Amino acid sequence: MRPVHTALAVLVTALWGVNFVVIEVGLDHFPPLLFCALRFLVAALPAVFLVGPPRVAWRWILGVGLALGVAKFGLLFIGMHEGMPAGLSSLVLQIQAVFTALFAAVVLAERPGRRRLLGMAVALVGIAVAAVDEGTSGPLLGFVLVVAAAAFWGVSNVLTRKAAPPDALNFMVWVSLVPVLPLLGLSLVFEGARPDVEALSGLDWAGTGAIVYVAWVTTVFGFGVWGFLLRTYDASAVAPFSLLVPVFGMSSAALMLGEGISAPRWLAAALLVGGVALTSLPAGRLRRMRLGARRDLEPSEPNGDDGPNGDDGPNGDDGPRRTASRELRPRRRAAAADAPGPGPAAPGTLAPADTTASRTPSTASRPSPRG
Repeated sequence: MRPVHTALAVLVTALWGVNFVVIEVGLDHFPPLLFCALRFLVAALPAVFLVGPPRVAWRWILGVGLALGVAKFGLLFIGMHEGMPAGLSSLVLQIQAVFTALFAAVVLAERPGRRRLLGMAVALVGIAVAAVDEGTSGPLLGFVLVVAAAAFWGVSNVLTRKAAPPDALNFMVWVSLVPVLPLLGLSLVFEGARPDVEALSGLDWAGTGAIVYVAWVTTVFGFGVWGFLLRTYDASAVAPFSLLVPVFGMSSAALMLGEGISAPRWLAAALLVGGVALTSLPAGRLRRMRLGARRDLEPSEPNGDDGPNGDDGPNGDDGPRRTASRELRPRRRAAAADAPGPGPAAPGTLAPADTTASRTPSTASRPSPRG
C-alpha cells in the first residue's frame, strides 16, 4: 500500500476506536435506542440524496440494515448503557470475526481450515478470560449484550458478502436508512416517549457533537475511505488494519475516561487479537509475512560485480546464462521487426491495453463495518 493509503487506514481505525468513547458521551445525553436511531438518521440524511440509487437488491439492504443497524448497534449501545466499559467493548466486538467464519461455514459452505479453527479457539479463550474479569469487576449483562452484538455483526458480514455491493459508501448510506424507524419504534416502546422528548429538548453541543461524530465521521467518512481502500487493494492487505481498533479503543478509553486495564484484560486482548488475526488473515499472507521475517534475519550475501548493474543471477553465477541471453537479444529483435504487428488503432477507438500488467482490484464485497 502507498504510504498515504496506509496512513488513511490507520486514521480510520483510530476514528473507529475513539468512537467507543464518543458513544459513552452520547449515552450520557440520550437513551441508547434513541441515540442509535439518531446516529443512522443523520448518517442517511442528506447523504442518501447524493450517493445515487442503491446498486444491490433491496432484500440485502433491508437484511443488513436490520442485522447491523437494529440488532448489532442496538445491542451494543444497550450493553454499554448497562455498564460495559468502552475499551472492553471495542475489544470484545472483535469476536465478530469468529462468528463470521462460523456463519460463513453454515450459509456459504466455507470450510475453515486448521489454522482458522485454531484462531477461533484462541479468540474464544480470550473472550472467556475477559468474561471472567468482567464478571468479577463489572456487570455481566452488558458483556453478554456486546457479545450478542458481535454475533449479529457476523450475520451482517455474511449478508454483505452475499450482496457483494460494488460501492461500499452507497451501500452503507442506504443501509443506514433502514434502522431509523424500527429503532425509533423500539425506543418509544421500551424507553418511553417522555425520556426521548426530554433528551431532544435538552440537546446541547456535547450531544450534538456525539451524534455528528458517530454518524458522519465513523459511518460516512470511515466507511467511505474503507470502501475506497478495498476497491484499490486486496482485502487481505486492508482487513488486518481493523485489528488496530481495540488498540485505539482501549487506549482512548484509558486516557479520556480513566478506564483501568487489568492484567487479565491485557491477557484477553492478546489472546483475542491474536486469535482474530489467525482467523481473518489469509494463509498466503501469513506465509509471506513469515518469509519476510525469515529473510530479514538471514545475513545478506555480497553482490558480485557482473556488469554495470552488479546484479547476480538466480544461482549467483551470472556469466554463461547472461551471455547466452545477450546473444539471443539481437535475433529476437530482428524476428520481432520482421513479424507483422497489429497496426495502428482505427480512428475513434482505443489501442489494446497491455494485459500482462492488468490486475483487477478487490471490490468491497467483504466489508466488516466497524464502529
